[in-house]
Amino acid sequence: MGLNEYLLGLNNLEKIIRAPGFFKHTEHTVAAHSFRVASIAQVLGDIEEANGQAIDWKLLYEKSLNHDYTERFIGDIKTPVKYANKELRGMLHTVEEKMTDEFINQEIPEEFQEIYRRRLFEGKDDTIEGELLAIADKVDLLYESFDEISKNNPEKVYREMFIESILTIKEFDHRPSVNYFFDFIFPELLNQEFFGKEEFLADISAALQRKKRTN
Repeated sequence: MGLNEYLLGLNNLEKIIRAPGFFKHTEHTVAAHSFRVASIAQVLGDIEEANGQAIDWKLLYEKSLNHDYTERFIGDIKTPVKYANKELRGMLHTVEEKMTDEFINQEIPEEFQEIYRRRLFEGKDDTIEGELLAIADKVDLLYESFDEISKNNPEKVYREMFIESILTIKEFDHRPSVNYFFDFIFPELLNQEFFGKEEFLADISAALQRKKRTN
């Protein structure tokens, strides 16, 4: 028993396509997503530090790099299925946790098992690093879906992903990095010209107004 199976799993992540079942102009793998999330988390961490927040960089990198490693066991579930209801989401999470636990027990040397339990189990928690992971994950989904929207992809799911990402990121508006994102980064993203932009911006505005009314 060594770390060979863990390293082999990295190859598996290169073969798992995100948002399966939908037409897309650009295919994205879970491996590429994990790298982008780590890079985005790094940007968010820089902004937090510039605003006086202490960041545990080792923990942040561990969380962001490994957050989707367990998808090697069950793949990337089609988004409407994954979020159909809380019960189904909970069932999928339970299966994933059990398979991860079995993997660690069987494939990770005992002296490293606690380390990999920390790395491979749910990283989104109430710590600053856990919150930055949750934000970075949605920022990447936002950019991924925007790429399809700006290329006039007819699949409605990308607009739904984009708006859902905005609303989720907004839930962390107590974080300086989120305020910076919406003040300086997000406007630049939307500054591009593409077919249907006016309608798209109206959809975003309506979604944000609905969220304000429900808060």
